[in-house]
Amino acid sequence: MIYLLEDDDNIRMLVEYALCSQSIKTVGFSHPSEMWAAMENELPSLLLLDIMLPDEDGLSILKKLRSSEKTKRLPVIMLTAKGTEYDKVIGLDSGADDYIAKPFGMTELVARVKALLRRSGNVSNAEFTAGGLKINTAKHTVSLNENEITLSYKEYELLLALVKADGKVLTRDVLLNLIWGYDFDGETRTVDVHIRHLRSKLGDESIIETVKGVGYKIGVAK
Repeated sequence: MIYLLEDDDNIRMLVEYALCSQSIKTVGFSHPSEMWAAMENELPSLLLLDIMLPDEDGLSILKKLRSSEKTKRLPVIMLTAKGTEYDKVIGLDSGADDYIAKPFGMTELVARVKALLRRSGNVSNAEFTAGGLKINTAKHTVSLNENEITLSYKEYELLLALVKADGKVLTRDVLLNLIWGYDFDGETRTVDVHIRHLRSKLGDESIIETVKGVGYKIGVAK
């Protein structure tokens, strides 16, 4: 389990999806208070920590983590728009294990995360469920009520993004960026076509709900 503390919704969503698609379960938070509350229940294997945050900056959070016996060895990668050598040194001197300046590529981020997890011995796989729907990212399989469903690569990624959103609505534009990338020159109808194919293969219209004028969200598989 990885925690991501990032107040930019788009960046947080993209990072969560990139890591989850690589079998690294990730939970994102937009406010420090949310992350602190989650840590009371479960400590992550690694923390991706933005510096510029509402209420409490990342460096202050890092210092608190390093001063606590419970979290002083928690692997931390700093994420920040600040790219100067000074800011990098401050972050590393404060106890960060690695540092990635924005804007960064998802491939680089995933590689750095995996490398740090390997060094700390915390590589893990993820499984996501929604009612009778189950997605095993380690095996890259999808099943509904224990019956395996065969999906195309894009259909799998689209379904995973919706399940990972845990009931939150994802707009067509967000889904296009997540699954097809920023440089995709198609139209949002591409999402609708893939949703239609997914519903047909799953055989349950209620699994993927349409939020009129907005986008889609995962329902509860029966």
